[in-house]
Amino acid sequence: MMRHLLLPRCGPLRHLSNPISLPRLAHYKAPRPPSPPTPPKPPKKPVSFTFHDETWEDPYSWMSNLSDKVAMRHMDVYMEQEEKYTEAVMSDAERLQSKLQSEMAFRMSPELSTPPIKFGPWLYYRRVEEGKQYPVLCRRLASLNEEFISNKSPSAGFDFTSGRRIEQKLIDYNQEAERFGGYAYEELSEISPDHRFIAYTLYDKDNGYFRLSVRDLNSGSILSKPQADRVSNLAWVKDGKALLYTVTDDKKRPYRIYCSMLGSNEEDVKLLEESDDNVYVNIRHTKDFQFVTVNTFSLTSSKVFLINAADPLAGMTLVWECEGKAHCIVEHHQGCLYLFTDAAREGQPVDCHYLIYSPIVVSSGQRSWESVFIDDPDLIIEDVDFNATHMVFIVREARNFRICSIALPLPRGKGAVYLKELSPLFLPLPKYVSQISPGPNYDYYSSVMRFTVSSPVMPDAVVDYDLPTGMWNIIQQKNILFERTRVLYGTASSASTLANASISKRSGSTDEAKFEDDVLWSDLSEFYACENYDVSSYDGVLVPLTIIYSHKNKKENHGPGILYGHGAYGELLDKRWKGELKSLLDRGWVVAYADVRGGGGGGKKWHHDGRRAKKHNSIEDFISCAKFLIDKKIVQEDKLAAWGYSAGGLLVASAINSCPDLFRAAVLKVPFLDATNTLLYPILPLSPVDYEEFGYPGDVEDFHAIRKYSPYDNIQKNALYPAVLISSSFNTRETKKIAR
Repeated sequence: MMRHLLLPRCGPLRHLSNPISLPRLAHYKAPRPPSPPTPPKPPKKPVSFTFHDETWEDPYSWMSNLSDKVAMRHMDVYMEQEEKYTEAVMSDAERLQSKLQSEMAFRMSPELSTPPIKFGPWLYYRRVEEGKQYPVLCRRLASLNEEFISNKSPSAGFDFTSGRRIEQKLIDYNQEAERFGGYAYEELSEISPDHRFIAYTLYDKDNGYFRLSVRDLNSGSILSKPQADRVSNLAWVKDGKALLYTVTDDKKRPYRIYCSMLGSNEEDVKLLEESDDNVYVNIRHTKDFQFVTVNTFSLTSSKVFLINAADPLAGMTLVWECEGKAHCIVEHHQGCLYLFTDAAREGQPVDCHYLIYSPIVVSSGQRSWESVFIDDPDLIIEDVDFNATHMVFIVREARNFRICSIALPLPRGKGAVYLKELSPLFLPLPKYVSQISPGPNYDYYSSVMRFTVSSPVMPDAVVDYDLPTGMWNIIQQKNILFERTRVLYGTASSASTLANASISKRSGSTDEAKFEDDVLWSDLSEFYACENYDVSSYDGVLVPLTIIYSHKNKKENHGPGILYGHGAYGELLDKRWKGELKSLLDRGWVVAYADVRGGGGGGKKWHHDGRRAKKHNSIEDFISCAKFLIDKKIVQEDKLAAWGYSAGGLLVASAINSCPDLFRAAVLKVPFLDATNTLLYPILPLSPVDYEEFGYPGDVEDFHAIRKYSPYDNIQKNALYPAVLISSSFNTRETKKIAR
């Protein structure tokens, strides 16, 4: 990692209110203050580029040439100089840094175990053994679990010491690290439906791809086949006797599907090869393991095929096709296919996802799909999940998220209905929910579904909801007040204090958590305020702004603040409670989140209005939110910082280029800064999603938009910039912005 810090702006000297008189010394000379550290200056080697009749010069283009060993040695030296420069600039704050680091590290202690996931008769989980770097994947029989549950606080939960005799170690990733050169990073892992095998991929850092292995969970040995490289997707078929997997080409495009029969000496069978470089392939099994869906998609079309899991070599059946790139998830329930998609309807684009269904068996040659629900602009379906008896929805009312469930099967013969007509059970939630994420929910026949509930003023809560009864159970949540994590593995039982091993409650008629429930949720709104505003952007569009601050420590009208933004890929802005921010809040800081265009939570139009040639909208939205904080005296004028990660780094850096005097400091974590050259001459392969987001250089309108917003190409000369801290990986172009 590399860091860089520009010197902060110097303000006027402040005189002491009660100056101290000192005796004069005839020959005394006051010592000179130490000279400020000098930033390193890497060599300039200008290279000219011309595209669409526009020519520009890049003095640090050599930093992008990863194949030039001499240039990379210069980069090593330069990055070391930047590290030393950062340390020198920050040296007068070493005590404060040490104190903050100690506070934050205490709250960010790693969890010893993940919450167990019930799948069939087993509970699967990962835990970290003392002194080990990587976790161990384990399982234990759910039927034997309860006798090893401890109710003693604060270590309530499974007793790993006495419970070792019912625990089975499946994969020790410390041993896997030895197999992969000291590094173990897993991307995919799938337990077979018969619980006999696990298929998983680990990153081979020497070759730069993921390698597939299949392990026998009874013997612990790795099977001789399949063992494949460049694997991107997995799906079990034939009740765990065969495995489907996809592989990528040298540009990391998934393009082939193979079927491997476990225990067979025959070569893996190639089921599909997509020769079009613009088409991507993806597979997933339905939750009941009866089918595997094959998605092929490009910018011009999207298709879904179905493979019978009982006979995977019998071919694929096309069940859905549409124009344009669309999100398409197919599930199966009791002879019916359900498709959750955002594809255009009758040639007209839609702003939100919708749910349609079709019988699995079609009598005629033409498959038809019918709508399940009538569109309701007041209740937007953001996500859907299934089990054998219920369908669960994550819905949005304006900017508020909720969870509800309805019983299956759905009534037939009535046509599309409003969701509210099916008497959905709304499950309880705390206040100020910013995001709801579905859990793994592997067990199709379980009545319990797991979700992670997030809030700006509450640590993430992993919650199990029992759908038939409405009972809810907080399985894991960090308790900030006691600086420890509640890990609950026991049965659901009533609880009135935090000392109980399980927090359980029956759902009422509303999902709004009442005041007495705040303790159960570890809600912190008693200590930290959460306020929402609608900020008018430059074109009159209202941009949601969320701020949090300490009731006790907020400094009225003259406190510091930090503004976070992302605004890309239609992703929800991460407004989850972060333990490290407590150190700022308790010192009087305001933490603000700008939901700018380009992000999620406002439909496809909100996303599209902040991408490609409209990227400037998200930048202007961020600037408007920053000005709002200052104009409303929420943050003092010269004490506002900005913060962005990846694409959010581009957002913040572009805002700084437009208004360098608006911010006092900025933190850019692995930012995307050299947009022009990255999109024209990528070091790492880019997907169509990246070009759809930031623009196609081949398109003239997109190209000129890229040139206008690209942070690296628009640094103002002779302008006073705020202090900027940038972290970067070695194989990116972000060091160029630091140099420039």
